[in-house]
Amino acid sequence: MPELNESKEVLSQEEIDSLIAALASGNIEKITQEKKEEVRYRKYDFRRPNKFSKENLRTLHLIHDNYARLISNFLTGYLRTNISVKVASVDQATYEDFLVSVPTPTLITTFRLHPLKGSMVMETNLQFIFPIISLLFGGSGDMPPEIRELTDIELAVVKKLNYRLLENLTQSWMDIIQVEPEIESMENNPRLHQVLSPNEIVAIITFTTEILNNKGLINLCLPFEVLDPLLAKLSASYWFSHAADADREAFARHMENFLAQSELMITAVLGETDLRVRDFLKVEPGDIIVLNKRLDEELELLIEDQALFKVQPGRLDDKLCCQITRITERDEADG
Repeated sequence: MPELNESKEVLSQEEIDSLIAALASGNIEKITQEKKEEVRYRKYDFRRPNKFSKENLRTLHLIHDNYARLISNFLTGYLRTNISVKVASVDQATYEDFLVSVPTPTLITTFRLHPLKGSMVMETNLQFIFPIISLLFGGSGDMPPEIRELTDIELAVVKKLNYRLLENLTQSWMDIIQVEPEIESMENNPRLHQVLSPNEIVAIITFTTEILNNKGLINLCLPFEVLDPLLAKLSASYWFSHAADADREAFARHMENFLAQSELMITAVLGETDLRVRDFLKVEPGDIIVLNKRLDEELELLIEDQALFKVQPGRLDDKLCCQITRITERDEADG
């Protein structure tokens, strides 16, 4: 009975009787097997801790779904070719695992999003880059016969393109934080790229791209240390509530612009008087009609025949005008 030999605890008389009864009935193996199955442990690698919660990763997925739509529309208009970009996965790993997973050669772009502290990485593989370069240079958008490193001219062109991609990234992050992109460096060989510590935990957002039947990948590598100040905001409840506020603000601006185009009848009432019909028929240009208002008394301003404001008459350059002094109180308007 190896289970008894391995144990250093002293058995009670009740436990001894239970074991003897189990031996007599032949169920000892079944009992020990059931005990083994009850104890289950989950493996945890302390060198690769999970720093991003599942909710953080879900929110990053939502944010970058919007980003995928933005750059799809941007690239389609920019290159005048239908281009599809979709989020494939959002996960966390070490930076070393990320570098091992990317091909060689590829294009690694290190960038910052000010005011966040620290560098981030965008990997755009050459199955995505070469068709775009071909289209920008007036080609058909096909892949070259061999995968090679980018030339200096191609790097200069792609740097401008990547900056535009990062500008669209700031739009998708607008509900979380206002950021300003800055490209630090671009490298063809990921093995020579050691901007982050190999054990740094990063969130990896992978996008699939399709340009004229050429399928490629874009990877965004966002270090935990950079996003740490924003983790409280990387929750679905915060993101949706903030997005709802943004929608309300956009709706208010839309309504304001719509109302600004509406035409209203505005009338300033100088005063009133009573005239007989026969006197009114005798009125001629130059005649003076005495009204019931003094020179220093406020006039009424009517909006669509409703008295809403009190005004003072005056002149601006060569035009007659009036200045609003106060809003008409409800009692005055009803009276």
